[in-house]
Amino acid sequence: CLLCQRTEADPNICGEKLEKYGLCAHVFCLFFANHLFPQRNKKVGFLGLLPKDIQHTIDQAAWKRCFICDQSGATISCCDTDCDLSFHLPCAKEARCVTQYITPYRSFCPAHSPQQNVEATPEPDTKCLICMEPVEGRKTFNTMVCPACKTAWFHRDCIQNQAIHSGFSIFCCPHCQNEYRFLMEMLTMGIRIPRRGPSWEEHRAYEQLYERHSHCNASECLFRGGREEAEEEGPWELLLCSSCAAEGTHRCCSGLRDNTSSWECDSC
Repeated sequence: CLLCQRTEADPNICGEKLEKYGLCAHVFCLFFANHLFPQRNKKVGFLGLLPKDIQHTIDQAAWKRCFICDQSGATISCCDTDCDLSFHLPCAKEARCVTQYITPYRSFCPAHSPQQNVEATPEPDTKCLICMEPVEGRKTFNTMVCPACKTAWFHRDCIQNQAIHSGFSIFCCPHCQNEYRFLMEMLTMGIRIPRRGPSWEEHRAYEQLYERHSHCNASECLFRGGREEAEEEGPWELLLCSSCAAEGTHRCCSGLRDNTSSWECDSC
């Protein structure tokens, strides 16, 4: 990546790597870089960023050293107007810099990073609700608390991992289930929350779990359409076992009345 100078970087921090117009860059290295403003047409250049502007940012960064790794090419600067510290995106976490993964993609050095305003202190021996390992005895960069219930404590890495898997649609406090307030606080504190559904629903991995049993299991099926067919109501409506839902029967095939609404299979 021409912006962070890394061949390999954590995709949860830097995003995917794009190659186009002779340039190579991570998505979030582009979004956080200084003086890069997207065009209205997102199909132009790199996600709306013009190649000539990207190259200009790279040229300017050649004179800036990352205050964390001391290497040149630091394209990201602290948003505080009185601060002149610059850094690479992969280095940010190491130095406890906060990078906000939401428009306008602001970055802060440790001295100017936002802090949680919640008035709460963990009880002795408090454990992270996600990994069940002890947390620090106060709020820090690595120890965070839910702003809603004020009792759910967790490590930054743990809640970041949960956010990556949960996605924007179902991300919430692991204790009180608060959504909006919790989500906004985590975004402010630099947690990246992908704008998608949960990762376990990708590629229809659990599609079979959502499938409803759909055939008659009676020893002799009497329906002219066969075991795989059923009508929406009446004697040929398919009833599922009210206990396990793993077997079904047409009402008529099991000698049930037309107004029978529940049925249990022999196993249950």
